[in-house]
Amino acid sequence: MEDQLSKARRKVVGTKETIKALEKGEALRVYIAGDAEEKVIRPVVSLCEAKNIEPHYVETMTELGKMCGIKVKAATAAITET
Repeated sequence: MEDQLSKARRKVVGTKETIKALEKGEALRVYIAGDAEEKVIRPVVSLCEAKNIEPHYVETMTELGKMCGIKVKAATAAITET
């Protein structure tokens, strides 16, 4: 599963970008860090439910950042093109 994110042709990283992708209907798969603050991920979880997309949980923000190929933590990310 984490391989899909690192190999994705296009992805967005961060809560604001993930929300934008979900609102536009571009998010194919959404990843959420298990240790992210509830208030940060709540809008993403709500949009996933509304769009019928099952979020995939990753243990930590650090791990999600690495999966995205960045050196900083990430609370959420989404694949927009496989």
